[in-house]
Amino acid sequence: MKSLELAVKMEQDAVDFYTNCAAKTGSPVGKKMFLSIAEDEKYHLACANKVLKGQGFEPAKTTPKQDMKSIFEQNKDIMMQKVSASTDDIQALTIAMKMEKEGFEFYQKAAADAASPAEQALFECLAKDEQEHFTIFQNTCSYLSDTSNWFMWEDRAIYEGG
Repeated sequence: MKSLELAVKMEQDAVDFYTNCAAKTGSPVGKKMFLSIAEDEKYHLACANKVLKGQGFEPAKTTPKQDMKSIFEQNKDIMMQKVSASTDDIQALTIAMKMEKEGFEFYQKAAADAASPAEQALFECLAKDEQEHFTIFQNTCSYLSDTSNWFMWEDRAIYEGG
């Protein structure tokens, strides 16, 4: 299977996985996060299919990080509350991080071996987005695992002893 065809399969699998995670999570912010990532993956899927058909590639207007920032800003009141995460939520995030890391590594290699400039541009963009997805999931996992310390590190708080 060629890299581009494998990318189509990987992106479809990611859409299915993140849509399923969104349906299962109890957190409204978690649901929005998974749905946003699923939308990114749908866009990746459409781009890969276009390149596969020889129609070129155009990157998205926003980055996953920008999309997520907007979700968190819109839900800041919910985010300020201490959250208890279920084991399923943490497990889903762990699986998501693994998927995104593997996707990033695959797309980096595929970009280096690309058959055309459009493929190379697509794979480079996908690698960058997968890396951002990984960071988003890692940050979310930290937030759910230890909300208090997450706020300290996110706010870059400095505590003085005394």
